[in-house]
Amino acid sequence: MSSRCRATDRIAIGLLILVTLVACERERRDVDPRVQASPEEATPVSTLNPGKDTAVPIHTSNGATFEQNAYHINEGQRLYRWFNCTGCHANGGGDIGPALMDAEWRYGGEIEQIYASIAQGRPNGMPMFQGKIPDAQIWQIAAYVRSLSGNTPKSATPSRGETISATPPLTRTPKQPPTNADSAANPQPPP
Repeated sequence: MSSRCRATDRIAIGLLILVTLVACERERRDVDPRVQASPEEATPVSTLNPGKDTAVPIHTSNGATFEQNAYHINEGQRLYRWFNCTGCHANGGGDIGPALMDAEWRYGGEIEQIYASIAQGRPNGMPMFQGKIPDAQIWQIAAYVRSLSGNTPKSATPSRGETISATPPLTRTPKQPPTNADSAANPQPPP
């Protein structure tokens, strides 16, 4: 009887170790993420372009790396508060700065475009943060901002914050596909 219990205990311990080793990437805490340099000038931020439409959207692995990891999104939430983004954007609903929880994005709602807006700044109030904070932190804030409108994978969105909050978790946020504010104001008739 005792040998049967030992065998069962060994199997249970082995399964526990296996489950621990195969844990998902969702909560992988990469505290010093390596960011690939990307040409921000190639990221389109508006449909308004002089001359030909030559802007080509770039999709680096940075966006996917940060957008699909709950730890980075959660860190972005913390940094969003630390850098006082709430002073202009409130908790995403907008105040003197634009709302970040709806489907309308003036400079683009893709993570690369959000990164460019944070890094380069925007006219009429958005300061430039490139060179002031590390690129990895800008990517984390961009991932959090994108999650506010429900556009991150539910599997990567943190189901709980690191702090006490009266708002529902990000996994309960309805998806708001981004639309460009320029195209929403001037709808183009179908060809």
